[in-house]
Amino acid sequence: MAEKSSHPQKPFEFKISDETRQHFRTAREEFHKSVEGMLPPGFSEHHRKAHREMLLAWRSLIDSSLEHMEEERGKV
Repeated sequence: MAEKSSHPQKPFEFKISDETRQHFRTAREEFHKSVEGMLPPGFSEHHRKAHREMLLAWRSLIDSSLEHMEEERGKV
């Protein structure tokens, strides 16, 4: 029986060298820094807060829907 590893195998794990992977990571980090540099100050914080509020809105909608379902189930 084949043993399962605790970590799933990553695609192309043995086809891309560690050096190449590190270059990709560095390029990604530098790209993110360059994008942040183009955005006005405070944008990231505002975006994070807006995202949080949207998630809270979805949570509220889901909670309301679940309550409605429970009420309907109680009427049957």
